[in-house]
Amino acid sequence: MTILREWKKLLGIAVLFLACYYLPIGIPRFDTAIMEALQLVKWYAREHVLLCLVPAFFIAGAISVFVSQASVMRYLGAGANKVLAYGVASVSGTVLAVCSCTVLPLFAGIYKMGAGLGPATAFLYSGPAINVLAIILTARILGMELGIARAVGAIVFSIVIGLLMHWIYRKEEAVKAETQMAMPTPDVRRPLWKMGLYFASMIAILVVANWARSGDVRAVFLCCPNGLSTFKVEGTILEKTDTLVTVKDTAGQVHQISSEQLKSVVPVEKNAVYETILQYKWTIVFVLLAGFIVMVARWFDGGERIAWVDASWEYAKLILPLLLIGVLVSGLLLGRPGREGLIPSEWVNAALGGNSLRANFMAAIAGAFMYFATLTEVPIVQGLIGSGMGKGPALALLLAGPALSLPSMLVIRTVLGTQKTIVFVSLVVVMATITGIAFGSIVG
Repeated sequence: MTILREWKKLLGIAVLFLACYYLPIGIPRFDTAIMEALQLVKWYAREHVLLCLVPAFFIAGAISVFVSQASVMRYLGAGANKVLAYGVASVSGTVLAVCSCTVLPLFAGIYKMGAGLGPATAFLYSGPAINVLAIILTARILGMELGIARAVGAIVFSIVIGLLMHWIYRKEEAVKAETQMAMPTPDVRRPLWKMGLYFASMIAILVVANWARSGDVRAVFLCCPNGLSTFKVEGTILEKTDTLVTVKDTAGQVHQISSEQLKSVVPVEKNAVYETILQYKWTIVFVLLAGFIVMVARWFDGGERIAWVDASWEYAKLILPLLLIGVLVSGLLLGRPGREGLIPSEWVNAALGGNSLRANFMAAIAGAFMYFATLTEVPIVQGLIGSGMGKGPALALLLAGPALSLPSMLVIRTVLGTQKTIVFVSLVVVMATITGIAFGSIVG
């Protein structure tokens, strides 16, 4: 065994040496991909870490400390009210900001404690598929349409999948309901209105702090010579000629659009309330933050505050390095939207472009078997969209990817058995494919 271990180390060193020896520096595509990776990770660090991720980490930490896990489990039992059980299970992702592997111990625990198969699988799906951080980043990075579609789709998916699993195995569930264990009654330390105001203030701080200026015009243009899909750039026109329009978007990036690609340039309608909030956003944030500090000081003791900060720090340690690594790899392989990395956009175009059954099914299958650390699916999908992926397949991947992975399938099999696992995975893939096709047809 010792000799075999040493040979493995030697092989690893040899592979690393050869990779360094044949590093393709000087090849234009490789050099461009390196720059795209660095540009993308710089943009993420500047635009999304301090004002977006840091407040979200504190929200996730507060949820993990102040929302009783026992209270969540209590409402998932086979004998609980069905509407309540599936309602709690379907939105559990907003309580647990975890990935497909992290949710498995919780799923196994509630299932073995007596939770019904339907609510348990609804919880299993929604736990990693929808959480506060994922919704915020998806809407912020990929657009409000995909953000809302992902949130609604994940909730609906969890309920439908849970109901179908319950119906398929209804005879087993009837027997289990007769012998299920009662869930523990959680202790209530403070009234619900206080907790609601506490969480609402944190969410309001996050939303207002990220209130962005809208552009003066919106340019709509074809992304590719073959007209694969259209893109919208909101910003200010810097220069306009008969052959070229130069637009600076709200993030400061400059786009040059040829007359052949340009479809239209329309003025952006200003909303008075939106513009007022934008004008006074930092004053509003200061007032909200002051009120929040008062709540934290008066309603929580020192031990709770320390636990909250510790939990938030744990989320930051777990997620932020993986997210930045995911952004870097995504930029290297796929580039930024409108620019290429190592993978040619025509490859993505051929496999995932458009809104065909094949494109959506392939996106759902790929998402189901790949492992996505929490939030890393967002920059990956952003890179794929920039390389030609359609919005329908993008949603299919977002609905199938975070909820499943090959490692999680292996663990689910030990809890549910082979047959139930195959049924569960098949339901996720089929529903993601159908939803992707429908969404792609609606948004064009």
